Amino acid sequence: MTAEKNRRIVKNTSILYFRMIFTLGVSLYISRVVLNTLGIEDYGIYSVVGGFVIIFSFLNNSMATATQRFLSFEIGKNNFPQLTKVFSMSVNIHWVIGAVIFILAETIGLWFVNTKLNLPEERMAAAIWVYHLSVFSFVVTIVSVPYNALIIAHERMNVFAWITIVEVFLKLFAVFVLQWYAFDKLELYAVLMFAVALIVLFFYWFYCKRNFSEARFRIFLDYSLFKSMMSFSVWSLWGNVAFVMYGQGVNILLNIFFGPVINAARGIAYQVHGAVSGFVQNLQMAMNPQIIKSFAEGDLKYMHQLIFQSSKFSFFLLFIVSLPILLEAESILKLWLGVVPEYTVIFTQLVIVNVLIDSVSGSLMTAAQASGKIKLYQMVVGGLLLLILPISYIFLTYGFPPDVTLLVSIIVSVLAFIARLVIIRLLVELSISEYLRKVILPIIPVVLLSIILPITFKFLFLEGHLRSITVCISSVVSIIVVIYFVGLNRDERLFIVNKLNNFYINVRKS
Repeated sequence: MTAEKNRRIVKNTSILYFRMIFTLGVSLYISRVVLNTLGIEDYGIYSVVGGFVIIFSFLNNSMATATQRFLSFEIGKNNFPQLTKVFSMSVNIHWVIGAVIFILAETIGLWFVNTKLNLPEERMAAAIWVYHLSVFSFVVTIVSVPYNALIIAHERMNVFAWITIVEVFLKLFAVFVLQWYAFDKLELYAVLMFAVALIVLFFYWFYCKRNFSEARFRIFLDYSLFKSMMSFSVWSLWGNVAFVMYGQGVNILLNIFFGPVINAARGIAYQVHGAVSGFVQNLQMAMNPQIIKSFAEGDLKYMHQLIFQSSKFSFFLLFIVSLPILLEAESILKLWLGVVPEYTVIFTQLVIVNVLIDSVSGSLMTAAQASGKIKLYQMVVGGLLLLILPISYIFLTYGFPPDVTLLVSIIVSVLAFIARLVIIRLLVELSISEYLRKVILPIIPVVLLSIILPITFKFLFLEGHLRSITVCISSVVSIIVVIYFVGLNRDERLFIVNKLNNFYINVRKS
């Protein structure tokens, strides 16, 4: 049974990586064209105004976490009558959340955008247009959550991958439309992104309706289930408020102190963040349902094994793509964008360091969700993350440069990781010493040994394309070799060798 689960994880991870590699290249091209088409200032306006809407996502994110957890939990228990109730309840709740967020965004949010953001006067009309369309797009995304969550809970990662590929193609088409018409580019881009969100919602709804019997929406209220889901969501709400505030809250701080050009730099850095973190998210997305289902089945031993593997491999996969960017950020950004706004390079490097730290925490978050006892976890971790915003404000008030916000985030992320580890020990009986031995100890020598060769090349060669190519290739090769011989144990090496042999045999047969 465990072997079958592992095969399913490997299959789903492979599918998600195919999806990611395909969409990554297209998305990076889209970002370049959008930046060059809109210009740095309008790109910054879209980043801060469109991003401001995300502040209201704390309501949706908390319920989305609950939906994913409850659906996976009931599938793990093979309780399909209850699964149908959970799905219907989650759809009802997400429609309510969408209505609440729409009202908040079009009242309080609209007032804030009009009166507090640092935007060019001549672009205010376009900025307000972008804001309204961003609100509509976000509400559409909210109501699609239960359908998305149901696909992932059933581990239909191939479907999730194909819908994502369709979405990125639609965005690519939108970029071409943006260049064809003489309409205000910023306003047109917001309209096109709203259209893409509607089409993607239709695909999720259509697939679930055709393939899952429980996806028959009906107006439904089960007070006991509602109480359980909302109790889980309330504490998730605290953590999501913290996540959103330190993300978009800092973005607004930077706009107030420095203007939209800095928002453009930060927006580009987080484009890179989204690209590289996809290497982690795909693995975790494939493993998370199994972590929750293992807890539901009472198989804590297998659950702990998944936590260790997810944390370690998440870091390794992310480090493979992150080190070349850390060492050659300026060259890569120039090649990608052509024009690189000020502070983009340091923002990108610090963002990558932050995501490397967070990469080992993904499975710990899922373990907390699986337990259902998230009160202490969210209070402590959410409380730490909320500190990023006021501490950043204090530093900016005293005249520190904008990158200080990311330095604060990195320090708090380290503290949050320590807190997560201590709390998860209490929730799912996870041994901290075993976690350190199986996850952290293999990571340290991999980092220290694999950076030697690429750093040597960086200092030996003069700046230019030859150095960038040499550093990037040597980084990837060094990391892979060191991971194989130092980062993996004997069973993990044997597993990889067997998978490669099977792949080679299948290729020869075909």
